[in-house]
Amino acid sequence: MPIPRALLAAPVVLALLAPGTVSLPSEPHLTPASSYLPRLVVEGDAPAAAFLAGPSTSAPYGTYGSAGPGIGPGDRFRAGSVTKTFVATVVLQLAAEGRLRLSDSVEAYLPGLIHGHGNDGAHITLRSLLTHTSGLNDYLDALPATDPAVTGAAGPSAQPLTPGTAIRTALARSPARTPGAFTYSNTNYVLLGLVVQRVTGRPYATGIQDRVLTPLHLSGTSLPGARSVLPDPHSHGYHRSADDGALRDVTAIDPRVAGAAGELVSTLADLNRFYAALLGGRLLPPAQLATLLDTRAAGGFYGMGVYPQKLVCGTTVWGHNGHITGSYVRTAATADGRHVFTFRVNTDAAPDPDLETALLEAEFCPSAS
Repeated sequence: MPIPRALLAAPVVLALLAPGTVSLPSEPHLTPASSYLPRLVVEGDAPAAAFLAGPSTSAPYGTYGSAGPGIGPGDRFRAGSVTKTFVATVVLQLAAEGRLRLSDSVEAYLPGLIHGHGNDGAHITLRSLLTHTSGLNDYLDALPATDPAVTGAAGPSAQPLTPGTAIRTALARSPARTPGAFTYSNTNYVLLGLVVQRVTGRPYATGIQDRVLTPLHLSGTSLPGARSVLPDPHSHGYHRSADDGALRDVTAIDPRVAGAAGELVSTLADLNRFYAALLGGRLLPPAQLATLLDTRAAGGFYGMGVYPQKLVCGTTVWGHNGHITGSYVRTAATADGRHVFTFRVNTDAAPDPDLETALLEAEFCPSAS
């Protein structure tokens, strides 16, 4: 089932690829999914769209397709809430090492941080943060729409949002959500980033770099911190103004507004390689991988940093989407990680959910499409 649009993260701001250099075809290869790329551009009001898919028996090294100008197979782009899968992976690795327990309270690691207005860190577990069942408000909901950080503007007028500020913003009012029920909140993963730092003594970005990016040779992926400019090569990201309908270039933004909830920069190939490795059991022991995919706490909607979607042919794919200023991306993979598909558009106008589902079904259920 698609994750509801209200749950898209940070609205502000594919062969089984072996580690190392990724070779992509120089020309797009037509597949059932290829026919949906022009629709992503036209119906989705996007300047350009692209995907990387695989593996399959017909394309064992990955299939690339694109539509629209100014987009390339090796481009870096902002991946938004896909960041959450990386954060959840590190937390589950720490749990496997006995350095934390998912049943531990937030208070045990961040004493005194979650309190007031009915919020109490002593009654919120790490598990509930991972599964979005904490009941905590989403700090992004409370930010004014004109805030430069929300619009993604980069420059001297933009006020960077720190984790502490984000959390105080979320706690400034009583929880609007029921603890124990699934309600997507970016605040949960900002807190997990702080927990990782408290447990390891280093920033969560360092943990992701050392535990995921370096071992998998994901050289196109980074956590930019305060860096507003994308590494080369990159394509531009756009936002359509609600005032005059014009496309505005929002490639350079301050990603600190997203932080551990959505600051990741990546490539199509790197995201495919990451999810293939994660679901293939290369990053987590079997017990923690099973926990990652356990959706019971969230009523079937969400595991830990990933969510399932059952397609028309009966196949369930796992992954995440990312929605941030100037970019939308979606990665989906079979449960064994052997078939992974990532598509992106270079605008923050997210595709229609039905079109997104049709695209996934064209890739994973070609005989049914």
